[in-house]
Amino acid sequence: MPKLGMEPIRREALVRATIDEIGDAGSLHVTVSQIARRAGMSSALAHHYFGGKDQIFLAAMRRILSDFGAEVRVELANAAPDRRAEAIIRACFAPSCFSPRAISAWMTFYVMAQTNAEALRLWQLYQWRLRSNLTHALRPVASDPKALAATLAALIDGLYLRSALNDPDTPETATRHALSVLRLLCAA
Repeated sequence: MPKLGMEPIRREALVRATIDEIGDAGSLHVTVSQIARRAGMSSALAHHYFGGKDQIFLAAMRRILSDFGAEVRVELANAAPDRRAEAIIRACFAPSCFSPRAISAWMTFYVMAQTNAEALRLWQLYQWRLRSNLTHALRPVASDPKALAATLAALIDGLYLRSALNDPDTPETATRHALSVLRLLCAA
């Protein structure tokens, strides 16, 4: 007989275990058994809750994206209206985005989006939200906020990848670079 109220707790444990396992492995080459063992349950229970490794990983990415969204909201809440684009950039390069586990999950997510339709849809949603938030933030300071938002979104992704692969301990460099490009583009 299932214990009432345990499903959300177990799902959360599996999501956290997935992020940890991928972080340790540096790739998606982990098994459901490894994830379940780390979460303290059987692989059958993991399959019961999610169906398979791809679904567990997508749930983990949704968690990472949700945490990222919370980071953006905190930065935006503390930003003056004409500094909202800067706040979004700072959130994109927050230290939490550069933990080894987060980096492994993001890199795996990019690769998975090439072959998995659900991962691609999740990536497209992330991109749409980023561009939408930037467009809204740039309206008071840019003549063509939509085009500038698309440019900044591409720059943010590129800088994140470069920073994550070259020097994950210094996201500050990426932040400074993105902020300087923002200032140049807004001045033009």
